[in-house]
Amino acid sequence: QVQLVESGGGLVQAGGSLRLSCAASGRTVSRYAMGWFRQAPRKDREFVAGISPSSSSTYYADSVKGRFTISRDNAKNTVYLQMNSLKPEDTGFYYCAASEVPGRPYATGWEDLPYDHWGQGTQVTVSS
Repeated sequence: QVQLVESGGGLVQAGGSLRLSCAASGRTVSRYAMGWFRQAPRKDREFVAGISPSSSSTYYADSVKGRFTISRDNAKNTVYLQMNSLKPEDTGFYYCAASEVPGRPYATGWEDLPYDHWGQGTQVTVSS
């Protein structure tokens, strides 16, 4: 079983940056698609970004395109989410997830991969 542990969350002012990390253990995730999700209080969980095993493909929610970057270092079994130009609406609990199905044949639907492994999450708060 894959265990995922997120870190790097915290409090930041609008316009600032944070870098989240997701460290995997128990299994290598080098052949897994990886994703980041977030959930604000009293709102549904939403897809933020996804990445293919070799980093050949990345996908982003429209709300974060141009501001967030997902990356991975398979040698370290770790996935990252660099968040720049943060806005108050980015506030939420951020989760890392892994899918044994490594991708989609189209550049859509990555949020619907079977993400079977989830971390506990890390809080991101962006103040005005």
